[in-house]
Amino acid sequence: MRISSLQAFNNGLQGIQRNYAAAIRTNEQINSGNRILTPADDPVASVRLLQLDQQQNMLAQYKGNLSAANSSLAQEESALNSVNNIMLRVREIAGEAGNGALSQADRQSLAVELQEREDELLGLMNTRDARGEYMFGGFQGKTQPFERAPDGSYTYQGDDGQRKIQIGSSLNIAIGDSGKQVFENIPNAARLKSELATPVPAGSSLAVSQPLVQDEINYSGDPAFPANGVEVRFADPAAVPPGDPKDYAVYASPYTDGDEPLQSGRLDNDAGRPDTLTFRGVVMQFEGEPAGGESIQVEALPNSEKQGVLDTIAQLRMALEDNTDSPQGKRDTRDAVAAALSNIDHAMVSIDSTRGSIGARMNVIETTLNNNEEVALVNKSVQAELREIDYPEALSKLAFQSIVLEAAQQSFVKVSQLNLFDKIR
Repeated sequence: MRISSLQAFNNGLQGIQRNYAAAIRTNEQINSGNRILTPADDPVASVRLLQLDQQQNMLAQYKGNLSAANSSLAQEESALNSVNNIMLRVREIAGEAGNGALSQADRQSLAVELQEREDELLGLMNTRDARGEYMFGGFQGKTQPFERAPDGSYTYQGDDGQRKIQIGSSLNIAIGDSGKQVFENIPNAARLKSELATPVPAGSSLAVSQPLVQDEINYSGDPAFPANGVEVRFADPAAVPPGDPKDYAVYASPYTDGDEPLQSGRLDNDAGRPDTLTFRGVVMQFEGEPAGGESIQVEALPNSEKQGVLDTIAQLRMALEDNTDSPQGKRDTRDAVAAALSNIDHAMVSIDSTRGSIGARMNVIETTLNNNEEVALVNKSVQAELREIDYPEALSKLAFQSIVLEAAQQSFVKVSQLNLFDKIR
């Protein structure tokens, strides 16, 4: 095979350039600290590094979301703690108002403080979060959730939505609770009414309190309180055979002759002390002396299954303000206090349940944050293994490449001096 001088020169020059480029490349890797300078250096590792970078960016976003979620829940928890403190004081006021020895002036004094607590509670329930949105408005963060009507009642203007934020690849967490769920969907103990049928038998002084649902499990259990209500009938002394006026029986409504009683009982002989009837979770009291033949209809009030916290307090306040010291006024006050105490207890259960849920969510946030930090550390470790250079190996490689480059240069010098005319001289 014939090799021309030009070919020899070109081959030698290309060898020098290749070895020089390899040495320079290794030197660049050492200077940058990275093994991979372009995807061509290691296509598989480059793709894996791109995936790890994307995962790291997602973890950084989740970290920001976790911080925002924790701040929102901490603010909500603080607001609910304040609400709970107010509810405790309202319950104390309700308990004081139940003292039968208080005069109307005394009850009105309690109503003044109750008004202040009511206003304070309204402000807390309309709290704004760090973004300037109403905390308990559901998805309607720009609309004030609770508004007071001219008649003193309250309306909820938000919805029952629950805002969530993503804190993991497949994990979302609620960062708030709607006011409807926390403050409005409260079981109303006073959702039944009682009515003494007229005409009342002559000589009867019987009076009946408002029924209260004090045991929700028994009320809706099996057997449940009849959907159409009940009728309490006192024995008629004029019947054949005659009955004792103090005996009564509870029937499912509507009552027809011959129905079997669901429950029966008897009033005691102390007409000055109220008698209590408890039937399937419902409690009501009888006062006075029955003449016999009385009938009391107990049925549900329409649209009264639930009642908001503010409405419960407002109704108690108005009762304390308006009820007189008459026997009927005192009975109305007693009923209002009993209903308020039960409803306040139900509301505090709802508030405590929400606070417990917030605590559980904050625990999830803390756990997720720790897990994400561990994943981020592993991620960075894997990235370092794929991207960073092994300095001892690289320095050894550079030294070897330098030797090869020097050898190529010396070889080129020798080859370039091969000339036939030099031998003829």
